[in-house]
Amino acid sequence: MTAFTGKQKAALLLASLDVATAAEFLKGVDPTVIKDLTVEVAYLEACGLGGIDTKLNLIQEFNSSLHGDNYKPNDFLNEMLNNSVGKEKAQQIQGQIKDLLHKKDPFIPIRSGNPQTIATVLENEHPQAGAIVLAELSEKHSPKVLSLLSDQKRLQIVSRMAVEQAVSPQIKHRVAQMVLKRVNALPSESVNSAQTVNPVRKTAVVLRNLSKEIADGLIASIGKTDNEMAQNILKQMVIWEDIPIVADMSLQVALREVDSSKLALALYEADSNIANKIRANISERASATIDEEIELMSMPKPQDIQTARDAVVASLAALNEKGDLAFIEQ
Repeated sequence: MTAFTGKQKAALLLASLDVATAAEFLKGVDPTVIKDLTVEVAYLEACGLGGIDTKLNLIQEFNSSLHGDNYKPNDFLNEMLNNSVGKEKAQQIQGQIKDLLHKKDPFIPIRSGNPQTIATVLENEHPQAGAIVLAELSEKHSPKVLSLLSDQKRLQIVSRMAVEQAVSPQIKHRVAQMVLKRVNALPSESVNSAQTVNPVRKTAVVLRNLSKEIADGLIASIGKTDNEMAQNILKQMVIWEDIPIVADMSLQVALREVDSSKLALALYEADSNIANKIRANISERASATIDEEIELMSMPKPQDIQTARDAVVASLAALNEKGDLAFIEQ
């Protein structure tokens, strides 16, 4: 789960309130603080479109139910600022938001860019720059960009994404500025950093969202020079934590291959999202059987629990290998 800062928690609280209540809370608050909170709301909104924590999505859903289908976070910001500090001051603050957001996360405008435009730019950039950009895009956006690259450039970028490399925020900012400059220079085309991401896992997620033919070809190419890396990518294609986003039909097929005793062991003290997802895709009788088996367990060993979960993942991976595993994110 994403770790929110104090300001981001306050911003999430504001975003969950109606405009009038939020404005009342902010009366008398230093305009600088209001500006900081406004930037956080705008930042979380921008990142939320690329897969921010479930909390933000739930809050936005709640806001939608309060304000109707036409409610938009930007409307909230505009009205909140106007009601809190007045129209003139609100315009000044809004004028600074774009620059502040860019300093906070320079990849925001790139994430909203046209995949073809980004691919055109990356085709002529160093593969390492392409790897940095692809790693910053969403799990839905990056496969689209990757699929539009030439075979050679695609392989070069994926190979670098799979290798653990420490990239400083300064380098990321320079790469983002360079790519954005190139994007803006193209004719008639529209266009945290400090977070640690497992590069092999990121690469695997990108590849699994490509067509099976392209993904298999890339992994085979990687395997020719680094078989261990290729195998690690395959192992990271599907993991236990992916279960909540596996399509119901796929999960039902996979669970048929796992006996009740292993499934009960796998669900022992499992994350509620995963447990609920699995139980929603088995019969009531099977769920009751699992409950009985869990009640009879006497503190199973962690390695036994992991082995049982690995069996569930192996069943999902077998479906993925055949190209029959579907994800809600797709």
